[in-house]
Amino acid sequence: MSETLKVPTMAEFMAQGKQPEVLFWVGCAGSFDDRAKKITKAFAKILNNAKVDFAVLGTEEGCTGDPAKRAGNEFLFQMQAMMNIQVLDGYEIKKIVTTCPHCFNTLKNEYPDLGGNYEVLHHTQFLKSLLHEGRLKVEGGKFKGKKITFHDPCYLGRANNEYEAPRELLQKLEVELVEMKRCKSRGLCCGAGGAQMFKEPEKGDKDVNVERTEEALETEPSIIAAGCPFCNTMLTDGVKAKEKEATVEVMDIAEMIANAEDL
Repeated sequence: MSETLKVPTMAEFMAQGKQPEVLFWVGCAGSFDDRAKKITKAFAKILNNAKVDFAVLGTEEGCTGDPAKRAGNEFLFQMQAMMNIQVLDGYEIKKIVTTCPHCFNTLKNEYPDLGGNYEVLHHTQFLKSLLHEGRLKVEGGKFKGKKITFHDPCYLGRANNEYEAPRELLQKLEVELVEMKRCKSRGLCCGAGGAQMFKEPEKGDKDVNVERTEEALETEPSIIAAGCPFCNTMLTDGVKAKEKEATVEVMDIAEMIANAEDL
């Protein structure tokens, strides 16, 4: 992306006495992981093109506390959450969108118990709403007719019952969507949930991410589509383990939409 991305901070909005339409919660992966940063940039590019007034917290954004909570450290989770709620409420944030289902689930379902009440959307849900409002145009471009399988992130699918938004966006890209044998409410975890992302797996016959990648490869896709930076990492590692990286790509739906026309 040669053009400079416009990503204003909440502090800049506040200084101008303005409120954004939506706060883009970037998350730890989207901020620090080199692969996930590409998803962040792609989503910001779409928001700019759709003329969405958005802002980020920048250095004021802390981890939501999801990994701490899943790993059993409730005290650390509440500390992290309270700091974030203080910042969000200080800026009078009403609506949040995030590219990470872990952040999405925590902000949406667990922050209200601590006094943090916001309208929280996963980026596929927000992009779907922009599509329906006519603010976003999604065209097949270079993905038209390509065979794609979609991996449901646990915290988007089974935890929050959202299966249609990502698939509707893929259909708008005019791809050939092929479902894995375990999908939607019967989907299999990529192996990163519950803070497993940050530790080595226990001894066993096969890593979960390899098992899931095998199921994806059975559909013979050219792209495995994902909607979560953790899933993206696990499936990319799985594709490498199966030595298929030359023929199969792992991409976030936001990247596919942003790159469809960049031929």
